[in-house]
Amino acid sequence: MVQIIFFSRTENRWWKRISRVGSLILVLLYGVPLLVARDIHVDPQQGNDASTEGPVKTIKQAIRIAEPGDMIHLQPIIYHEYAGFYGKSGAPGKPITLDGHGATLEGSDPLDPRQWVDKGEGLFECDQLLPQLNDAIIQRWFFLWNGKMVHMGRTSKGPSEPLKQPEALQPGEWTFVKNTDIKMPKPSQISGTFYLKLPPGQKLDEQNIRVPTRSAGVQFSNSGTRHNAHLVIRNLTATHAYNDGFNIHGHCEDVLFENIRAIECGDDGISAHETAQYRVDGFVSIGNSTGICDTGASETSYNRVLIRDCLGFDLYFLDTGRYSLSNSIVLSSAAKTLYLTGRSPPERPCSLKLDNVFIRRMTGKNEVRISKNCRFEARRVTFMGLNFQATGGAVQLNDSIIASAPALPDYPAVYDYLAAIKYPHETLVPEILLWRDVKWTADHNQYELKSLRLDKTFYNADHFGQFQKQTGQDAHSRWVTQVLNGHTSGADLEQLKDLIIPESKTKNNILNSLLPKWE
Repeated sequence: MVQIIFFSRTENRWWKRISRVGSLILVLLYGVPLLVARDIHVDPQQGNDASTEGPVKTIKQAIRIAEPGDMIHLQPIIYHEYAGFYGKSGAPGKPITLDGHGATLEGSDPLDPRQWVDKGEGLFECDQLLPQLNDAIIQRWFFLWNGKMVHMGRTSKGPSEPLKQPEALQPGEWTFVKNTDIKMPKPSQISGTFYLKLPPGQKLDEQNIRVPTRSAGVQFSNSGTRHNAHLVIRNLTATHAYNDGFNIHGHCEDVLFENIRAIECGDDGISAHETAQYRVDGFVSIGNSTGICDTGASETSYNRVLIRDCLGFDLYFLDTGRYSLSNSIVLSSAAKTLYLTGRSPPERPCSLKLDNVFIRRMTGKNEVRISKNCRFEARRVTFMGLNFQATGGAVQLNDSIIASAPALPDYPAVYDYLAAIKYPHETLVPEILLWRDVKWTADHNQYELKSLRLDKTFYNADHFGQFQKQTGQDAHSRWVTQVLNGHTSGADLEQLKDLIIPESKTKNNILNSLLPKWE
């Protein structure tokens, strides 16, 4: 028997409400997506940020509308904007992905002659170049003149020449004069005037001069209590920003950067701050002030990295963070090669792990320096032409090489900041300096050294056995006059050349000439 039940009008309204609630519960229980992941395309020419269909015009709008699982697609062209992530989050297993497909985020714009005043004899001035300035920006500043960075002997985190007076400028140079008579809204802000000097008889509107107007290529920061999470950024180049190529502030987690490049930026190629947590797989840093600079309590890992032609630091890790670098090559020209610096008083040690890393000094003497309140672990690492100094902390060095670097008297200086640096005409033979409070744990290493110093005691090849006995370390290590069998200790050079990301392989002729051929 079929029983038919009739509902009153009031009862029917309640039943509809219950049905809607039940449908929602089913969606939550069974994970049926309410929205389908989208492909969002960014087309600066044909896109429309106001449209709900078709491509958008700007990266900013694409990031704003992206939801978990969505993929943002750039074209393999130059974009004159940056990618800003402010409290943006995908979901576990459903990240928001920004795929550059080979795109470049250009941080500079052509100089606008209308902003500049002709002072005569090739001198031009401008006091409205950027809306906000501070001393840090001026320290990082450069102009692009016919495609070349003009630093005026200055860089972030490195030795810098004082700014010239305008009347002392030579053609092709610039300077900045701070205005101390104006009180700015914020203590950190400054005002002042930029000056450019042209060759006699040339006009400003005929020059190929570009101005770095954006602070970063990719920028992360929190938005209130929201942080960035579950993101993928890949196949993207950031260039000519006056600060960092990839500037990561605030807290982030489950973030992957894949096959990215930072070229000729005013400060760091990539930099983590505060409590940022991310992974990088494939990174090229060329011509930046610093290759990688991570600080705060951040936790980062880098794999497949090529760094060269840096100015201030090649690698700089600070504070209480936990960092790792693997399968990487560093051709060191910076004022400082690798520094690991802990915080005092210590909250937790600053930690760095290296695995299969090759670092070769290209210019004059320099060092790897480990400070107190640090933990340094290295295996399968080759340091060429670099002193190794530990002033404190704990150092573990295994299956590694510290060796000399042959002279490179004809190696060209790519950037004006490096032009004054004398390239060595003699082989750089390293030293190891271990201060009294260092905890040294090492074995299966090869040392081609000028000397080894433990506290106030110096050791040479003939007395290396005394060092081994005194420390109880390096039982299977060798002091050699020529490094042999580089495949059993030190970085695996053939593997590194295959692992470095494809864009860098145009440099393989240089890499082949610089990587040693140990039998």
